[in-house]
Amino acid sequence: MATMFEPSLSTTTRAPLSSTSALSMADSLPNINFGFDDLRERMARFTHRFDDFIAEGRKRVLEERNQFRINVAELHEDQRMKRHSIEILSHKSNAHVQNLAKEAAESSEMHAAIASITSQRNIRSAQRDRLRSEIASVQKTISQRLEAQRQHAAYLDAQARHNVPELEFWQDYLCLRIEGSGMVDRLKFVFTHIDERDWDREAWFELCTESRDYEVMEMRPKVEKEKIGACVGRLNENRNLGMFLKGMRELFVEVMN
Repeated sequence: MATMFEPSLSTTTRAPLSSTSALSMADSLPNINFGFDDLRERMARFTHRFDDFIAEGRKRVLEERNQFRINVAELHEDQRMKRHSIEILSHKSNAHVQNLAKEAAESSEMHAAIASITSQRNIRSAQRDRLRSEIASVQKTISQRLEAQRQHAAYLDAQARHNVPELEFWQDYLCLRIEGSGMVDRLKFVFTHIDERDWDREAWFELCTESRDYEVMEMRPKVEKEKIGACVGRLNENRNLGMFLKGMRELFVEVMN
């Protein structure tokens, strides 16, 4: 701080002057102005600007510190959000991997099921073709048998029209009657007046007409098998029922007399 000039502090020691002489000499000295007021004002303005600079700097430092803290908080929040997003993406990725594995397993099962169904379809297709072939064969056989039966029925019908008068003749001539045997496709032929000792005594046999070739199934009394076979063989060859009945009566006569 500037020191005010004091004339009394002069380095030169003078003898005391009288008041009149002192005033006159002081008045004769030049007026010196060091500009202390201007300097004080300038110093005051500088101090004010310096204080403003310090305050502005402090304010800016505080704002930058607050902004830094805000930025750090935002970075922490951003990192937290990113970690959360990473966790969500990781969870989704794991779920996606599990879904892919599940879909792969389901796809494998579906392929296996398709292969099994295809194999079953092929097997059933082969069975269907075989059954169709068997059905066609059976139908052909049935058609052939039906045709054969129709032909045989037509033959029997024609033979019956031919044989009815002849059969009536042989029934009277041979003392014969025809009965049912109680079984399908069997006829029972009963002869009387064979035994000379007992004209009412009966001899009979059952003739099977199931197939085209006739066959004698049962008889009373018993006749040799070879003779019966020869008689039936002639019937199957010539289809002459009258001669067959006559031959059977003769065989019974031989046995019973």
